[in-house]
Amino acid sequence: MKSLESMQSEQFVKNASTRENTDFLPEPESAHRHFTIISADDHIVEPPNTFEGRVPAKYVDQAPRVVEKDDGSETWLYAGNEFKNVGFNAVVGRPIADYNFEPTRFDQMRRGAWDVDARVADMDLDGVYASVNFPSFLPGFCGHRLQLTVDDPDLALAVTRAWNQWNIEAWSGARPDRLIPCQIPFLLDAQIAADEIRSNADKGFKAVSFSEAPHHLGLPSIHSGYWDPVVAACAETGTVINLHIGSSGSSPSTAPDAPPDTVGVLFFGYAMFAAVDWLFSLLPVRFPDLKLCLSEGGIGWVAGLLDRLDHMLPYHSMYGTWEGIDLTPAEVLQRNFWFCAVEDPSTFPTARRIGSENILVETDYPHADSTWPSTQAKLATTLEGFSADDVERFTWRNAAELFRHDVPARVRSDPNAY
Repeated sequence: MKSLESMQSEQFVKNASTRENTDFLPEPESAHRHFTIISADDHIVEPPNTFEGRVPAKYVDQAPRVVEKDDGSETWLYAGNEFKNVGFNAVVGRPIADYNFEPTRFDQMRRGAWDVDARVADMDLDGVYASVNFPSFLPGFCGHRLQLTVDDPDLALAVTRAWNQWNIEAWSGARPDRLIPCQIPFLLDAQIAADEIRSNADKGFKAVSFSEAPHHLGLPSIHSGYWDPVVAACAETGTVINLHIGSSGSSPSTAPDAPPDTVGVLFFGYAMFAAVDWLFSLLPVRFPDLKLCLSEGGIGWVAGLLDRLDHMLPYHSMYGTWEGIDLTPAEVLQRNFWFCAVEDPSTFPTARRIGSENILVETDYPHADSTWPSTQAKLATTLEGFSADDVERFTWRNAAELFRHDVPARVRSDPNAY
């Protein structure tokens, strides 16, 4: 199981370099606020004290902690294993030409990557009212690295609970008006995972960051029935299942010797693959209240997929998968799935086909794809010509409804009111 760490040593940064000095751009001015915005996808770089005081005494020595190495770099140490990336892709605020220099210390990142007060300040600079925050390198996007790299499932459960406790207490819980709690699941026992989701819903969690394709992590597939208790718990509690690109430990690629640009260009592809996989698992059919949000996958492919699903309607009797279901696959996709746009200016006009109520926006702070600190300006250009109702839906209302996050009336009417 420990080989998973080397399997996902992150092809995104496999050619990255490190250096002692970090160049930051001048501090940006506060953005002009055209809209109230909820970002459906940003990331946390876990601070060094994440697990302190949150694991049982018998696991204190094995719990993740940050140590400084002889060369001055910082690394996570967990159960005897080193996780050398303390700041995965946390490059906002630096020149794009320097993005290949991966942070090796916390002081090489913009403080908002790992400090909650600085994060909210950076949201203010960008004109983002609220944000859904995903884990980063140490847990992995769905918590798998905390669980699949150790041999003791009790330790894995203890640190998973500790991460969620830290999140609800010290991160999202520190600013519940601005940060929407998203938990990591326990992947080693579906029934325990379901129990945790119910318990976490009572604590205020609105979402769970699950794997888009757990079979790539060596876990049962979503077609196996293994995950039914988890899906049932999410449907029952209204917990949104976020399927973040890369949460399967893999990404679409071309030839093995193709340059890394191909992975970056095709990154959205797994969102499309995941949508089809989850749709035809029939989980959204068997659990009609299930809410699935495809994070960082863009929307450029969604209208084409809907067309393809309709094209396949005459073939259902040949395959047999969709027999006896009242709704078409396209109708289930539009009922149970939400899609997140980072920068999709050419395909926002397909919103009517996708469903205006199914589209969210995101900033991806603090990663290289982030629109920070220009999110307001980019959206103003992208959404020019749309109705006021559609703009409201894209920028905040859809996310507020999906994640059950209250936006005060003063902020709804005036984006400068916070």
